[in-house]
Amino acid sequence: MIHLFKTNTGRLRIIGFLEGISLLLLVFVAVPLKYAASDPSLVKTLGPIHGALFLLFIFNTLSVGVDQGWKFSQTTWKVLLACIIPFGTFYIDHKILRPIR
Repeated sequence: MIHLFKTNTGRLRIIGFLEGISLLLLVFVAVPLKYAASDPSLVKTLGPIHGALFLLFIFNTLSVGVDQGWKFSQTTWKVLLACIIPFGTFYIDHKILRPIR
């Protein structure tokens, strides 16, 4: 686990995991509670956290894309799209990011 902090790709994988978890919590827990129980407090708490992780993921994706020499039309857009789809970051981690050494 410590080796992930040493590379840009490793940091992107960690941020992707955290961003994916925050998106799932927001979409499947906080938003239903907001409308079913009329309690927006969890959305107010998780929203900014998810927003910050989302921005970190985007900036780090662009950084890794430049470092790895990804073509935007082939790889980078797939990784960027993954952060707005539930479970997308986990799929991208498995298919694209994990094989990079």
